[in-house]
Amino acid sequence: LTGTMTSVIQSILDKEYQERSDIIELLRCSEEESLLLYRKAAEVKERYLGNMVYLRGLIEYSNVCGKNCLYCGIRRDNRGVEHYTLTREEVIEAAMTAYRLNFGSIAIQSGENTSETFVSNIEELIVTIRNMTKGRLGITLSLGEQKRETYKRWFDAGAHRYLLRIEASSPDLYRKAHPDDGMHNYYNRLECLQIIKETGYQTGTGVMIGLPCQTLTHLADDILFMRDFDIDMCGMGPFIEHSDTPLGKNGTENLFLKERFSLTLRMIAIARIVMKDINIVASTAMQTIDKFGREKAIACGANVIMPNLTPERYRSGYRIYEGKPVYREVEEVNVSGLNMDLIPGTSIGLGIWGDTPHFNKRIAKS
Repeated sequence: LTGTMTSVIQSILDKEYQERSDIIELLRCSEEESLLLYRKAAEVKERYLGNMVYLRGLIEYSNVCGKNCLYCGIRRDNRGVEHYTLTREEVIEAAMTAYRLNFGSIAIQSGENTSETFVSNIEELIVTIRNMTKGRLGITLSLGEQKRETYKRWFDAGAHRYLLRIEASSPDLYRKAHPDDGMHNYYNRLECLQIIKETGYQTGTGVMIGLPCQTLTHLADDILFMRDFDIDMCGMGPFIEHSDTPLGKNGTENLFLKERFSLTLRMIAIARIVMKDINIVASTAMQTIDKFGREKAIACGANVIMPNLTPERYRSGYRIYEGKPVYREVEEVNVSGLNMDLIPGTSIGLGIWGDTPHFNKRIAKS
């Protein structure tokens, strides 16, 4: 690496505190210059978190959703989706598979549903899983916008992490990706994030990278939003069109997906540098674009993966974007599904919750 631009990138990386203009510069850097960025992110991760990757066994509980987001394949108005909701027994079996394979945690994900039946079923499942595993299996939830009372019920039942992606921290960009139907309100979602935090959860959010009309300034502001909100976890990935949505066009044949993939790697690296001790997910969407996308994300600063434990017959129904892998990736001999040869020095944290040090510091301060 040579030239003035390289020295500019290095000087930004040497700073203790990066401003918006610095982040934009890092997002703009070339593939070759990005090597400096990735190297710095790896150093930060090793210093603050070590080189362990934590597992969250993913259980896609239901694809029934009351929302109508313009980009999501399980949106309410998509009539091409065959709806499902896992039975109590299926969820427990998946959770016990995670426990048997010595996963530290599971993550229960679903379309948004606020009915009392849904809320009660989730509450009972949390209590049952906690009891059956003697409290050893951590439980993360990603179940959308709910009432304060609902978040509290699930927290009291035993869930301890909650991921609610803001998707776009700019109110204007958020409006462009969501219908103006009274059910999609940026400020309501922001309030839910605040309630989640106040309830006591380890709090996570994230954004899509490559949305129509999105700029590098938007992405820089996304990083600053997450930093200033003081999140504990980050889950973000490339925007991948779904052909059955208003924003869908070419799905995984989109010519710009590789650019979004590279931009997502830079976002992960920058997030690691700016928010040194949080947990960052290497999303399945990365694997959709690149066979080794998750491994590359880990090399650039991510430290959490979510192997899919949803029963195979339901996986094609939870296609929130085009090309989502539906194969069974978890095996007895390799529970993470990762190619560890591509990420030397990395180890899998079996039987460990993998709580972020940031959460403990945040609670201590408050």
